[in-house]
Amino acid sequence: MSENHSLAEGRRVAIRAYTPADAEEFTTRARESRELHSPWLFPPTDVRTYAAYAGLLIDDPTKAGFLVCERGDGSGPAGGIAGFININNIVIGAFRCGALGYGAFAHAAGRGLMAEGLDLVLRYAFGPLGLHRLEANVQPGNEGSLALVRRAGFRLEGFSPDFLLIDGAWRDHERWAITAEMLGGKP
Repeated sequence: MSENHSLAEGRRVAIRAYTPADAEEFTTRARESRELHSPWLFPPTDVRTYAAYAGLLIDDPTKAGFLVCERGDGSGPAGGIAGFININNIVIGAFRCGALGYGAFAHAAGRGLMAEGLDLVLRYAFGPLGLHRLEANVQPGNEGSLALVRRAGFRLEGFSPDFLLIDGAWRDHERWAITAEMLGGKP
């Protein structure tokens, strides 16, 4: 696969796999987005940490990582990385489920690019990846993340106190999920 090979394309964005060559742009965008991301998530901000992070998403069959990239207008190269969406803890067999993790970069936040990217990832997950269910665990105060899953059609399934260790503390999370049938797809 070429470094810029899109897995799916929408009107304004495309999704593609992480590559080692994305390290500089990804980490620069992550550093620029620290204020936006804090206290919710902490993507890698240096090339060494990115290499380990991306390596797992590239090599581990229980993970699938997608970069959400702005599409070019046809007059030049495609735009840069707007954000990322990862499917972690992929289980196949009768369960066919994964857990989402995602983040927009500051320059792209609030522009609807992640909503379009998430739609592409959902269709890819329920199509070529063969999954049936995706879950998103969101901290209750993270309004941007909650708006994204609501907009995508996820349903609230519960609340888990002390669910994930983030920034040195166990954080409460709302549990949201979507299935292939809810999206209108077939497993």
